[in-house]
Amino acid sequence: MLRRRTITLSVSALLLAGFAAGTYFQPVPYAQETPGPTFDVLGSYDSTPLITISGHPTFPTTGQLRMVTVGVSAESYQMPIGAAIEGWLSTDQSILPKEVIYPPNTTQQQSDTQNTVEFSDSQNAAVSAALSALGIKPSGTATEVAAVTPGSPADGKLQIGDQIDSINGTSIAETSGNGINQVQALVEALTPGQSATFVVTRDGAKQTVVTTTAKGTGGNGKPEAVVGVALESENLFPFTVDIQLNGVGGPSAGMMFALGIIDKITSQNLAGGRIIAGTGTIDANGNVGAIGGIQMKTQGARRDGATVFLAPAANCAEAKSNLPAGLELVSVSTLQDALNALADLRAGKTPPLC
Repeated sequence: MLRRRTITLSVSALLLAGFAAGTYFQPVPYAQETPGPTFDVLGSYDSTPLITISGHPTFPTTGQLRMVTVGVSAESYQMPIGAAIEGWLSTDQSILPKEVIYPPNTTQQQSDTQNTVEFSDSQNAAVSAALSALGIKPSGTATEVAAVTPGSPADGKLQIGDQIDSINGTSIAETSGNGINQVQALVEALTPGQSATFVVTRDGAKQTVVTTTAKGTGGNGKPEAVVGVALESENLFPFTVDIQLNGVGGPSAGMMFALGIIDKITSQNLAGGRIIAGTGTIDANGNVGAIGGIQMKTQGARRDGATVFLAPAANCAEAKSNLPAGLELVSVSTLQDALNALADLRAGKTPPLC
């Protein structure tokens, strides 16, 4: 009798373990965020400086100004429910509905292109905000390639950062926004399959690029010619500020790039020898906006040695709820707020905290 009961209990335990294992691996529609790598905007990555300034004096810097990123699980990843539960209980993971990170009806290619465009836009805004804060005004505007669609006619011919000077002999207006509309109109006026001759400024030199066109769909739903690029309007300044960081997308590094530019072209030494991290979108007027993944970004910043974190004021409450020990959280709403906070730190004062 005892042996039969023992066998029954053993079989029940095995069945229960099998059921638990099966439940653990049941996929759920969630995605995972983790602390991503951080990058010192005053330094280099893969032997390439993140910020290069040509045509204007630069000054030595001390300390680090680190932009932060978030690691995201692939769209194809089928998260087991057990992994989701573990993530919800963890302080170094964030579990979100998959549609928050990968919107429905959006392909991976479209998502990558959007992230590239946002990153490029944030760089241009960072340059404008930084130089405006120093009283340096733009000398004009240009229409620039912000992204190139893989596999499109422009792929391998036009490049991100190309300034479009003319198409098929027609000069592009140097008025903010108008150049984008003009480029689109000139391309769309072609018959799909026709060639388009671009004259662009690339790395300071004029180049002629000839590409075919393909059949696309316009806003009115009718077929039209496309070359496969996204465009943006960029302010031009008396000297060149180039930002290089491959493999990173989105707009959230804007504020840190702006601080890095100011640090390099002034003698202020903004970081004052500290390791300071931060995040926040920025517009050309220096307004700092909210970003996503703040809790993972503070974790990554502390992991990489930061003791101060500049956070958008709108993200303060969320950031405080999972703040790693040893990281001081400073609230900023504008680029000037960030500059003032760094000045307070250098003077031994406490800046406005979250």
